[in-house]
Amino acid sequence: MVEISKRSLFGAPLLAALAVAGKVEARDTAKPVADKSAAPSTYTLPIKAGPFEPTVDSLKTYEAPEWFRDAKFGIWAHWGPQAVPRAGDWYARWMYVPGHPHYEKHLKQYGHPSEFGFKDIIPLWTAEKFDPEALMDKYVAAGAKYFVSMGVHHDNFDLWDSKLHRWNAKAMGPKRDIVGEWHAAAKKRGLRFGVSEHLGASHNWYYPSHGYDQFWPKMGVNYDGADPKYADLYHETNGEAFKGDTDTWYTTDPKYHQMWFERIRELVDSYKPDLLYSDGGMPFGVVGRSLVAHLYNSQLNGQGATQSVYNCKALGSGEFYAEACVQDVERGVLKGINPRAWQTDTSNGDWFYSDDYTYKTATQVLHMLADIVSKNGNLLLNVVLYPDGSLPPESQVLLDELAAWMKVNAEAIHGTRPWTVYGEGPTETADGAFRENADYTPKDMRFTTKGDALYAITLGEPSGKLSINTLGLSGASGKRKVGRVTLLGVKKPLTFRQTATALEVDLPSSLPTRHGSAFKITFKG
Repeated sequence: MVEISKRSLFGAPLLAALAVAGKVEARDTAKPVADKSAAPSTYTLPIKAGPFEPTVDSLKTYEAPEWFRDAKFGIWAHWGPQAVPRAGDWYARWMYVPGHPHYEKHLKQYGHPSEFGFKDIIPLWTAEKFDPEALMDKYVAAGAKYFVSMGVHHDNFDLWDSKLHRWNAKAMGPKRDIVGEWHAAAKKRGLRFGVSEHLGASHNWYYPSHGYDQFWPKMGVNYDGADPKYADLYHETNGEAFKGDTDTWYTTDPKYHQMWFERIRELVDSYKPDLLYSDGGMPFGVVGRSLVAHLYNSQLNGQGATQSVYNCKALGSGEFYAEACVQDVERGVLKGINPRAWQTDTSNGDWFYSDDYTYKTATQVLHMLADIVSKNGNLLLNVVLYPDGSLPPESQVLLDELAAWMKVNAEAIHGTRPWTVYGEGPTETADGAFRENADYTPKDMRFTTKGDALYAITLGEPSGKLSINTLGLSGASGKRKVGRVTLLGVKKPLTFRQTATALEVDLPSSLPTRHGSAFKITFKG
């Protein structure tokens, strides 16, 4: 995942670096696509015929499908060989950076990276306890309506049965088609299925593997990434990541762009995902736009509207057009009610398993979910897995508590839409990436709607009397009189009074769920 605080590789969009001229060969379309942002060489970018073309104007006609807007909550398995050292995210990069804790851990646990590199970590990832069927049952119970599998992380290791890349999970490590097994388990249970690709940034992300220690006893001895035998894992370095620029998240190398397109198209064509996530902006100009057009054209309904979702970020290098994709905000939210569907991605722990990490509680996750849904967003939550594919206790507890809450309150989440205002209360989450923490109180509420019902979800456990100021006759309800108030999980309607300043609801002596309650409100007339 993107880590602004840990690197200098992330910065302004890479548009200028991609703005070079040339031709693009576009097979399966009515005619070749010429684009001013193509590279000097001719790309080969075959895309499925359909209404979408790899141009900005064409992609801006995109509308998020209703299944995504209804789903609201997805679970992600951000999992792979980087979990093996049990040290957290970006291990395959930081193990090559002297002074970083991952480097020190690697030296003590495995040896020097000139002798034991990340290529040697991969066979240790055997996923011996991985049971996608059992895990998917837990995810469904926890309220997930879509599931996303890691496809390939920055470590350049494909989790599918790739015919284009020897470093893949079917050929080594677990020797299983991880993406394929996740796909089968999700579809069997009626979930929409997605994959994430972080390959776009891999070229420059991996450059420390080509380095060496600048101190004794191994001064000047190359790390294994510099060995040409492993260039298909660690990439050929062109030196651009050493320039100190802030625009080096994505390489400018046209050969890499072509390879990226072919690998990610293979992933899309093999598993027909409902959702594709890129860890950054849309990569590589016309190359990325061609892949997205292919994705959209690959899943059309009877009316010719795509049923696919593409997530990208308005952060770092690459292109971003809010109308062309579903915006993803890493560990953060957008401000207020966004007119277009969007998504937060976050994790209950570190992105890969770490022995030293504080986990999110069910309270935090559910409050985030209510806040995001009230603002027209979805929450995609990584539930951390051990390297062997089993659940850490913290992840198991989280899923159990989410399941208990969703069993009662899911109707206030799934299939809902934003109301006139997203909520009320003293606490507001700052907008933007990496700003997800907020300490909510029972006076904080978030609103959703479905049909004639308005739902008020408390971000805490109120007692005695609940006052909803927004529903006072002089508030945002527009002087509409409330006709009925129920608490999800309680059969008997609640007594209430509606004054000019608030809707006051008398609460039962005990609440049906922990973490927060959902009140269903209908109006007269």
